[in-house]
Amino acid sequence: MERRDLLKLATAAPLLSLGARATAQPVEADFTFAFMGDCHIRPELDADRACAMCFEQVSASNVDFVIQGGDMIEDALEASRDRAVLLMDLYQRTERAHLRKPVHHVLGNHDCLGVFAKSGIAPAAPDFGKRFYIDRFGPTYYAFDHKGVHFVVLDSVGITADRNYEGRIDADQLRWLRADLAAQPKGARIVAVTHIPLVTAMYCYEPKSWLNTPHNWTFVTNGREILRILAEYGVLAVLQAHSHVYERIELNGMSFITTGAVAGADWRGSFLGTPEGYTEITVSGREVASRYRSYGFTSVSPENVPI
Repeated sequence: MERRDLLKLATAAPLLSLGARATAQPVEADFTFAFMGDCHIRPELDADRACAMCFEQVSASNVDFVIQGGDMIEDALEASRDRAVLLMDLYQRTERAHLRKPVHHVLGNHDCLGVFAKSGIAPAAPDFGKRFYIDRFGPTYYAFDHKGVHFVVLDSVGITADRNYEGRIDADQLRWLRADLAAQPKGARIVAVTHIPLVTAMYCYEPKSWLNTPHNWTFVTNGREILRILAEYGVLAVLQAHSHVYERIELNGMSFITTGAVAGADWRGSFLGTPEGYTEITVSGREVASRYRSYGFTSVSPENVPI
């Protein structure tokens, strides 16, 4: 499995005014949505057909919307520009044709263009790094509201000076996060979303090949700082992707729900026991329930990765 780099390009601010959200009267109701991550779409290994299968299953369900948790493609970090554009075009074409629900996108490390020097793309290129994502999907961090729940979508990919990446949420984004949460009514129901996890048990069981990386690719390195902010405002849950394993961790009243990958073990079967799939999230009052769902894909080249 290749979990590559991310970038450090400009991020954009949310589109809604904080004051407008603070005075709005939320309509509270129970609802379910789909949280999917790590599609890693490509023309090979039947990946495009499998993504279409997954999207059709989600479209036929009763979910209100979808959060696409990042790593739409495999891969823009070290691929040539032509290959990366081909992959992103394939992803967007597949999503438009088969995912008939509103979609909120999250930046993943594999969605950043040319971060690794092997790509041959210069950092000065106008579409380098996160700009490749921004040009197609918009801001890398932002907020939205649904039925009385406030969602904050974070950009957890930090591009490093040596053309690599780590899990990190930068200072500008932290200032925005504090201001956004402070503008919410007291007792608001809040859910955060990130591609790279804030809290995960992956270090206990991840493949040994992942331990020798130039930076921390497993979790957000300044996660303690983010957790203090989220705890201050009573955030109910943090939705995470990136690790390809379905996990649920409860910590101090906050749920950390990591979805498995649509791609499983990068289209070669299950990864550490988690098959190809996505997570249904149901919000009922202040409870956030999760259920992992597979969608019936069988790999043409199975190489299940055991724990």
